[in-house]
Amino acid sequence: MDDNNTITDNSGNEVKKTAAESLKKSHISLSGSVFMIFCLVAAGAFGIEEMIPASGPGLTLILLLVFPFIWALPLSGMVAELGSLLPSEGGVYVWCRDALGEFWGWQVGYWSGAGTWLQQASYCALVAGYISKFAPLTPAEQYIVKIAMIIIFTVINLLGLEEVSAIDTIFSILVIVAFAAVTVVGFCNWHYDPFVPFINDSDGVVQSLGGSISIVIWMYCGYECLSNTAEEFENPQIIPKGLMVSQPIIAASYFLPTMAALASVGQWSKWSTESGGGHVGYMDVLIQNLGTWAGIAFLVVAIIANCSIFNSYITSGSRAFFVMADDHLFPPALCKVSKKRGVPALAIILMACFTIVLCQFSFTTLIMATTPLQLYIYMALSVTVLKLRKDYPVEERKKQGLYVIPGGKAGLYLMTIIPFIICILALYVNGTEYFLSGFVLLAIGLILYVIFKLIYKGRAADDSEKYPLNKKTKLTLGDTINIGVFVLLSGIVSFVGSVLLKLYEGGYGPEYYLSEYGHGLFSNFDLMLKFLQWGGIIMIIVGLAVWYIGRKTEGPQLKEHALRNGK
Repeated sequence: MDDNNTITDNSGNEVKKTAAESLKKSHISLSGSVFMIFCLVAAGAFGIEEMIPASGPGLTLILLLVFPFIWALPLSGMVAELGSLLPSEGGVYVWCRDALGEFWGWQVGYWSGAGTWLQQASYCALVAGYISKFAPLTPAEQYIVKIAMIIIFTVINLLGLEEVSAIDTIFSILVIVAFAAVTVVGFCNWHYDPFVPFINDSDGVVQSLGGSISIVIWMYCGYECLSNTAEEFENPQIIPKGLMVSQPIIAASYFLPTMAALASVGQWSKWSTESGGGHVGYMDVLIQNLGTWAGIAFLVVAIIANCSIFNSYITSGSRAFFVMADDHLFPPALCKVSKKRGVPALAIILMACFTIVLCQFSFTTLIMATTPLQLYIYMALSVTVLKLRKDYPVEERKKQGLYVIPGGKAGLYLMTIIPFIICILALYVNGTEYFLSGFVLLAIGLILYVIFKLIYKGRAADDSEKYPLNKKTKLTLGDTINIGVFVLLSGIVSFVGSVLLKLYEGGYGPEYYLSEYGHGLFSNFDLMLKFLQWGGIIMIIVGLAVWYIGRKTEGPQLKEHALRNGK
């Protein structure tokens, strides 16, 4: 290495370093990666309280038993396989880019980054809310608390990955100890059958399932996040190993405390994340059996848990657009690396500024459009795993000691198709307003891709022969086809939603949305369905037209380029 900007390749030639190659390599142990994943995915069973009255305690416990096998295990398995094969900074963006092309990689990277940046601010709202349970805070005081939280954990992230891992380790141990206490105390004071009643009889089986599936999926999201930092690990293969170790720990941290708490305090219909008003939760197990002091200690842990998620999400989210900027698909300032600490300092600081603005909004507002994006990411992951299995033979991977989803082709298809189907199901039971809001971010992603591609040229800026541009559109060759497919698929999803959501929510939707929102688009269930129906029809027509034009104008050039490159 001759200076901070170049490295020497195998032929002795100096080549410019990528931004990722300028990042500091950190020694993260297996336990450190496990605790970081624990913070990104779980950080305690907070949130499950809302499942219990919505679906009934029995169904909640069954879902907590089943979903680790049909959802969490496939997700962690897919991420482990991709992370072991391509341990790259940017994780999900790089995997999808290499498998499906620059356009689809950008969309998935944008979904990941946008979802993380939006959700990040929501944890500030939760922390301020928990602190308000100790002492009432004015809106101005809550905002000061949020800003202080943002500054503290931004500084920690600016110090480096090892410091983030150390904080996550401490926080994870405290959270695990707190829920272990709930488990032990709850089982020692067993008074109720935790599986009775099985469902919420007032809603029925279908609505009970719909109310819980969205929550339990959300509880198991985030397995892909740590892979965004893979090139900062001295041994990036630690991440796939950490995924396998953390998965049963997370599943146990959900099921055991929930079962023990229901057996101890019962009152399933009163469970909620809110305090007061007769609501109960995990904290009440400790208050009723050990005293108020134990409940206060648990509340402190709840604050710590949300801080741990916030700390980890800064790490993951700041890298999301970092690599895209290095690929000339985002403003280049985002890939600046601190020379002293070897971290993407500007991206971290910009994320903090963004969070300071957004943290004034409510938790619900911030996560409304992000859940559909997460589901789209996991569907894309399933396709990516299948595509890269063709590109990189399993036999060669095993020789290199890389992780591969076990079970041969049967195991591969089970691990990819089952979560894909669950994503489709969850997309349509998450709520019409959430489903509709997701299309706003989809449209923004498509528009931003075109803008940034025209301005920065993408990877064609480094190698126009390998990544040729369409001379007329100035986009990557084949992007017209991709845009047509993107709009077509969005239209199909929208139109199908107008039918399924009417069947699913038609019996209660008009009254529910009117009472929930009062006025505006979200208050009018039938109008939302009309938007989805006609918007879907328009997108299908436009998508087919663009796709057809792309096939006619770019198809021959794509074939010629493929032949020239031996594909």
